[in-house]
Amino acid sequence: MSKTTVGFIGGGNMTRAIAGGLLDKNFDPRNIAIAEPVESQRQVLVDSLPDVFVSEDNAAVVARSQCVVLAVKPQVLGEVCRELAAAVKKHRPLIVSIAAGPRIDDIDAWLGSGNAVIRVMPNQPALIGRGVSGIFGNARTSADQIAVATDILSAVGPVVTVARETDIDAVTAVSGSGPAYFYLLIDMLLKSGVELGLDESTASRLALETAAGATLLAQQSGEAMETLIARVRSPGGTTAAALDELEARGIRDIFTAALTAARDRATDLADAAHESARD
Repeated sequence: MSKTTVGFIGGGNMTRAIAGGLLDKNFDPRNIAIAEPVESQRQVLVDSLPDVFVSEDNAAVVARSQCVVLAVKPQVLGEVCRELAAAVKKHRPLIVSIAAGPRIDDIDAWLGSGNAVIRVMPNQPALIGRGVSGIFGNARTSADQIAVATDILSAVGPVVTVARETDIDAVTAVSGSGPAYFYLLIDMLLKSGVELGLDESTASRLALETAAGATLLAQQSGEAMETLIARVRSPGGTTAAALDELEARGIRDIFTAALTAARDRATDLADAAHESARD
């Protein structure tokens, strides 16, 4: 892994997070290259990632890289890939896309076909090295290439391999969009605490520390969520009163419907990208 050369097309937050995570794990900065079209953003990369090759030339980054990470917005991925097709055909790097939506076959078609392509869905906590990613590779991708991509993404958190590409849409719904669900819950706890008479600072600290502590306990205990809930929920107690109210209002059905909507939207975006690939 340490000798793999890695190039990023797009120098945004996720690229900086992954590249920074690799450097923190003693990855040789001379084996990292980043292409970024905006001059001010390139300067940020130069300042924050010493000794990393930074250029405005996408093809130059591909030429230096055994693994190319596509880290651009889904809306421009097709255009970017078509511009890279000649360089990719010449150098045949492993392609890793972290763009939400576009499917492997479409990415491969944009690049000229016949490529080893991996799709990865990271999530926002990767920005602080606490992300989780789902990963799937096409039939041209070897086990060694999956291992390389896994090592790269592991710089910002655990990586979970899924069995089918369609599972990436479910990953998007659960973990890709997932941080927003937790932010919403924290916000509701905070605001409800204020409505119950707490000052905002106290309510905020209680909500944030409770979320962090509950997550850590769930990770470390290895117990089922039902077991952990039961340990807080005393019969006839305060937790039972709160959870009974949530159940009566259909909280589980609401949440299932929400994740299904997120999954379906991910599928719609992939379909839209596919249609653009035919243009």
